[in-house]
Amino acid sequence: MGFLAPAAEIVNRAAAAAMVPPPPPDITRWCEENIIFDERSPLPGAFSIARFPFLKEIHEVLSPEHPCREVTVRGSAQWGKTVSVIQPTIGAWHEYGPLDSLVVHPTTSAASEWVNNKWLPMRRQAPALKKIFGEARVGDKRDTTFDQETILRTGSLKVASAGSPADLTGTSRKLVVLDDLSKFEQNKLGDPEELSVSRASGYEDAKILRVSTAMIKGTCRISRAFNRSDARLYHVPCPHCGTAAPLTWENFLKSIHPERLYGAHFTCEACGCAIEHKDKERIVGLGRWIATNPKGDHPGFHLWRAYAPQRDWASIAVEYARVMGWTSMTVTSETEQQLKDAVEAETEQTFHNDVLGLPFAQASGGMDWEGLRDRVENAPDEHGVLPKSVLPAIGFILTAGVDCQGDRIEVQIVAHGRNYRRWVIDYIVIPFHIGDEEGRDALDAILKAAWRTQLGLPVRLDMMAIDVGTYTEDVWSFAKRHPWSRVILVKGASSATGPILLPMKFERRKDGKAKRAQKRAFMLNVSQLKADFYAWLDKEDPLDRGHVAIARGMGDEYFRQITSEVRVLKRARSGATMSSWELVEPTRRNEGLDTMNYAEAAARRKGWTSNTAEQWDVLDSRYSVPPEEPQGDLFDGQIPAVTKEEAAPARQQTETPSPAGGTGSWLGQKKGDWF
Repeated sequence: MGFLAPAAEIVNRAAAAAMVPPPPPDITRWCEENIIFDERSPLPGAFSIARFPFLKEIHEVLSPEHPCREVTVRGSAQWGKTVSVIQPTIGAWHEYGPLDSLVVHPTTSAASEWVNNKWLPMRRQAPALKKIFGEARVGDKRDTTFDQETILRTGSLKVASAGSPADLTGTSRKLVVLDDLSKFEQNKLGDPEELSVSRASGYEDAKILRVSTAMIKGTCRISRAFNRSDARLYHVPCPHCGTAAPLTWENFLKSIHPERLYGAHFTCEACGCAIEHKDKERIVGLGRWIATNPKGDHPGFHLWRAYAPQRDWASIAVEYARVMGWTSMTVTSETEQQLKDAVEAETEQTFHNDVLGLPFAQASGGMDWEGLRDRVENAPDEHGVLPKSVLPAIGFILTAGVDCQGDRIEVQIVAHGRNYRRWVIDYIVIPFHIGDEEGRDALDAILKAAWRTQLGLPVRLDMMAIDVGTYTEDVWSFAKRHPWSRVILVKGASSATGPILLPMKFERRKDGKAKRAQKRAFMLNVSQLKADFYAWLDKEDPLDRGHVAIARGMGDEYFRQITSEVRVLKRARSGATMSSWELVEPTRRNEGLDTMNYAEAAARRKGWTSNTAEQWDVLDSRYSVPPEEPQGDLFDGQIPAVTKEEAAPARQQTETPSPAGGTGSWLGQKKGDWF
């Protein structure tokens, strides 16, 4: 005989079960249950907090139940910020309850990269994400959109770009994640960081996570947030005496020796003993976060490559040696080969940002032009300063940078060698507009001309780069006379972040179809180019990495122009600090600096920053020999460098018929080869 339970009891039990709160979210547990690194990862297999002990406290403060409203994570590149911090936080929060969340990336392409290469692979693999978001099928339309994505429990996940203000408006968001924050740039509709944060203003218990590597000191958004946080550093115990201290770059730098890179280590400040890489796993496992700014208004964490389990400490020393130009890295073992293959740093800024996780102090310009001129003109003979129009007898890439003005064309000739060294060869002023046939003929002649090395070997330009920002149609018309492998077009970008050289995007044709992809036009990160150039211009040793050698006899105006700008920090209305380059004096001209940037862009296009040691050796062997035939006439290949003072009367002469009844042009009566 059976008995039926009272209906009231059934209802009460169901109500009681419904009122039981969900278990407290544990992001670390979520990682261990859902993350499995595939064979492409340096640490394949299931996630283990034992490998990343420094993540546990970061996960704790990111929990919905932790009282803090903001969390800042600043660090070097490639230690798992996205996979082990951002994505688990999103997953655990959505698992905890109904939620509207927002993830903001610097650009649309960065957002697409995250969705397709990081978020979707984890969403297809992690059981918790499949339960919440549903199966993520390849080719599913809603997996490729950046609109709100409806999920099983009433809520949404929105992926947006900082460059599209419209994407940052709309509904309130309880969880806001700002990924790669340092690359966010001010736009005409406001500050994207503030617009994103304002989405959470409607929630008392919202969480705002800022994650990024650092960038430029003074304007770095993640560093600004970190500086007002409690600035936690991860302290580890000395394996010899137990004294706890953070692993700092200043400590590590003292042990780096050019001839003993693989012996680089940290040193205990208390007992003076060496802390070697073999001790890393044990001491990091025993480490703990300590706030260095207890008065900070939110938790902030700084972590750099020295703590990451993926890389050896020796790789940091090797990368620094490459940046400083100490070594070309001789390989003697398989391990060293792996380290060599992993070294990709191009500049000191890249090293500071991606390896140390620290903001880089850019050169601000403002160099004394007279001091620079005197340094060049009075340089000792052993410095090898060359006269104008003479090339060094070593491997180089010869390029020209061209700037078009209303009444003249200015051209700078620069040779670019290995280890980021360069030689200024000549500066030419053509007193014609780029739209004039005489001006175009003069540029054609420069492309045909040959400069001679110290040994007399004739060398022609590898590439010419012309500013297309002004007189666009005339510049394009000239460029089409030559193949894109010899003449490229460049235009300065307003962005202070991003790649140095980026192919220019073209608008659609009148019929709506996209124009054919071009290989000729590029956008330049001129802010970075100027900062690098000023840092290198300050180096006096001709063998230093990045040394700039300037030919004797360039004239005062040249030195005034290449030192004409200074980097200025300004605070926008939103409170964000922005940087811009401005003229030192209103009367100073900057064509010399601009054409230097354009010449460098052409050199980069021809492989200046990517050539291997073997490729430079080939160029060395090509240009370090005398010509096979006897040197020709003294005036062969000489380009008439016209100063501004000489150009002015020349321009007047073009307006007055010559006494002989000719055209009176700057090139004289000779219409052919004016060289």
